[in-house]
Amino acid sequence: MKDLAKIPATVITGFLGAGKTTLIRSLLENAGGRRLALVINEFGDVGVDGEILKGCGVEGCSDDDVLELANGCICCTVADDFLPTIQKLIDRPDPPDHIIIETSGLALPKPLVKAFGWPDVRNRVTVDGVVAVVDGPAVEAGVFTSSLDAVQAQRQADPALDHESPLEELFEEQLSCADLVVVNKRDLLDEDGYRKVLETTHGYLRKGVPAVAATQGHLDPRVLLGLGAGAEDDLDSRPSHHDGDDDHDHDDFESFVVELGECESPQALLDLVTPLSARFGVLRVKGFAAIAGKEMRLVVQGVGPRFQHYFDRDWREAEPRTTRLVIIGETGLDESAIRNALAREQAAA
Repeated sequence: MKDLAKIPATVITGFLGAGKTTLIRSLLENAGGRRLALVINEFGDVGVDGEILKGCGVEGCSDDDVLELANGCICCTVADDFLPTIQKLIDRPDPPDHIIIETSGLALPKPLVKAFGWPDVRNRVTVDGVVAVVDGPAVEAGVFTSSLDAVQAQRQADPALDHESPLEELFEEQLSCADLVVVNKRDLLDEDGYRKVLETTHGYLRKGVPAVAATQGHLDPRVLLGLGAGAEDDLDSRPSHHDGDDDHDHDDFESFVVELGECESPQALLDLVTPLSARFGVLRVKGFAAIAGKEMRLVVQGVGPRFQHYFDRDWREAEPRTTRLVIIGETGLDESAIRNALAREQAAA
């Protein structure tokens, strides 16, 4: 009987800007009648990803089906936020057919999978699979990858590189826990580049884990859902640098919110934010913008110097027309300098 069956849950992980949210939008648009509940974990003070999904306009995607956790990394708030959220979903009179969990781009997936072994949910939910979304062009460029040999060579050549960078370690953690890897932005890779990405990711994957290509997050749900991994019972095969740790944190990263008011045009906004990566080492920018003369809200998302933007919906009557951006980078980000630079450049525009 359906009410006695375990509800499958898919954990979607991946680095900042890899395309997790667009992958979920594609799932929503092609749900095929499934009732999909979404749990969105956000890093930063503005619930950007949750807002994008709530504003997607896809039939059947109601606010009640999007439960957003905004308390930092999902694997750091498991006891306080995550499990009660899952409990709320499965206790509904008409529970979802499938639960989709989008982790923060900074989250380690294994502690989250481990939480499904807790007594309150173990007999009612199973982890159908962990899907790691990879930014194909970034991996081709070698931005978030390494190997033991390469790290050792760097250690010998430069004493300042005495340990793996947190980005490389995070990339490895996400892939080593995956049951399926999605190489996103395939349209931006030629054949040699795609082959290079597959070779790079293969070194981090467990035996038999497949990789598939996607463009703008579009994949048949039959590829993503129904993996049947039972990952909560398969933790030992998913190695982690944090195995044995009682706790962990993400002090390697920080974020803050910048308000800029109304912008003259989308291009004027891009001219402001595009240089942030080169000047200040900003990893990710995402948020919403008010554009002069436009009744619709502009969504802006960027990874390094690459940005995407689109108008998603009209501004609501009581909603302040302002531009609010989440700036994310590694610890040591010069918040004051970034704020001053943005304010100065906008005033001069």
